[in-house]
Formats: sequence, structure tokens, C-alpha cells
Amino acid sequence: MELNYPEFHDRFAAFLRSLEGRRVVVISHARPDGDCIGSQVALTRVLRALNIDAVAANPDPVPRRIQFAVGDTPLVHFAQLPEGDFTAVYVDCADQGRAGDKFKNRFPAPFANIDHHVSNRGYAEHNFIDVGSCATAEILAGLFIDHHLPIDAQAAQALYTGIATDTGQFRFISTSRRTFLIAAELMARGAQPATAAVELYERETPGKLDLLQRFLASLSYECGGRVCIGKLPDGIYQATGTSPEDTEGLVDYARGIDGVEIGVLIEEQAGSIKGSLRAKDPAYRMDRIAAEFNGGGHACAAGLNVKNTTLADFQVRLVAAITTQINAVDALKKSAT
Repeated sequence: MELNYPEFHDRFAAFLRSLEGRRVVVISHARPDGDCIGSQVALTRVLRALNIDAVAANPDPVPRRIQFAVGDTPLVHFAQLPEGDFTAVYVDCADQGRAGDKFKNRFPAPFANIDHHVSNRGYAEHNFIDVGSCATAEILAGLFIDHHLPIDAQAAQALYTGIATDTGQFRFISTSRRTFLIAAELMARGAQPATAAVELYERETPGKLDLLQRFLASLSYECGGRVCIGKLPDGIYQATGTSPEDTEGLVDYARGIDGVEIGVLIEEQAGSIKGSLRAKDPAYRMDRIAAEFNGGGHACAAGLNVKNTTLADFQVRLVAAITTQINAVDALKKSAT
């Protein structure tokens, strides 16, 4: 049978052997999403099935709508992580800092890094990075299948969840033939797409709908309507009875408008800014724009965090950076014709 990741095959086998006898912690990034949690859960479960002592640990709680993917997997907050030596394996983290300073200080030398972000520079001893994959969960699922590893129903559901969320339900440009083949294999091992769809997309709260209304009301256009920006001011979570996890998917409303090529969400929190960038065309390289503000991510999806600024001031700087990038892409396309 054709391998999903032939370039990683031998190295991944050696990596698994090197974990024997170790105590492993599988670490996620802050404000974890479906791909992050799905990858954590699946890797932890597969390692434990191989009699490797493993636990997952997060800097932030698992979002309400993703909790179904965890099941009985040992997953703890950083504060609950036992004392002693652990071998740190990071999943879906473009850089080690995305998991926060507490993890970085406790585990200064990551043993492994499994990821699909184009901005990942390979910060661990063992790096399995494939930017052509739609999700970290796709990489892990493909490797597990290639090596005939035990994937139980909960791990299959977690991996399917990671793939479904990072592909926008199989709509984004990163979705490939391999993505569908792997998803089919996960269904054969117990993943239930209908259950994932209900849990992920059909459990909205009144507060989330209020938040969505306010976000939509804030939309404004830049660059002749090619860029749409939505804003969430400081204090909006208290006003709507929501939390940061309820921002999931909001930026897609900005990107999804006909004629808009780049959608943006700018969130203000106590003097700091969190930004989410989404493009329809990878040529716009959202990761490069985010990098100008100490962020990173993918060509079509990236995030950033900026401290000690205001929403208004940051928006001016961000629009300038986006405008420069759009002009560069336009010039490149014009020269190619």
C-alpha cells in the first residue's frame, strides 16, 4: 500500500523506539483548537497503547465544543502536571512560545515537534513538519496508518475532528485527495462525522450569537473592498457572557463575503491585541503579514498577538502591512502575464 508520508517513515519509527521507557507529555498551544486537541488526544492514546507512559497537557482549558473528542484521555492543565522528568512532544505549535512561558521554562529543549505550519522552523530534536498537510492531525493519522499502529475509536474521532476543523469541513485549499482517504480510514476505525458535526457546529449559545451580531456590525472594508475587518473591543466577553473560545469561526464571516480576498478579526483585551488573518488565495501569505507582528501560521490562515497598543492604532499598522502585501502580489501577477 502507498505510504502517506514516505519521507517520515523511517525517522518516525526511530522516534517511537526512542520513547520507550520515557515519560512523555504531549503539549498544545494556547487557546487550543480542534486540530490541536485532536492531535494531542490521538498521539497520547496511541503512545499509551504502545505501553509508553504519556499524558497530554494544555496551557488553557479544552473548549466546550471540543470536549467530546477527549473522552477518557489523560489531559491536564499545566498546573496539574505531575512533578518529575518528562519528554516534551509539541503538536500543532508553530513555535515553542505558542504554548506559553510556563511550558517553555519547564521544557526548554523539546524532544519532538509535529506540525504543519509554514512558519515552523523546527525547534525540537525530532521535527516532523509538513506544510502541505491540511492539519497536524492529518500528519499523525497518516503516520499511524503507515506504521499500522493501534488507533481506537476515540483516537479516530479526535483525528477526524482535527482534520474537519482545520479544513473548514473539507472546504479549504489545503484539502487533498490524501485528506479524504485518511478521513475514510478514520471512519473505518470508529470516527463518526455526524457526531463531530453536531458537537462542533450545532451547539451555539445565545451569547455566541450576540457576539456574532456585534462582530458583523463592526465590519469595515479596506483596499477597495478586498479586505474586510471585524473588531471585538475590550469588555465584549463580559457584555455578551462569552469567552475567547467563542470567537472560533468569526473571521470566516469576514473572509466569506463575495469580493473580499482577506478577512481579519482584531480582538482587544486589556491593552493587548489578538489578530486572526484569513485569505482565500495562499499567494497573499498571511503568515508573512503575521510575522511582522511576532505571529505566524499558514499562507491562508495566521494569527498574531501584540502588546501595549490600542485597537485603532494597531488597525492602521495592520492595514498598511496588508496593503503592501496585496500590492506586491498584484505586481507579481501582472509581471507574469
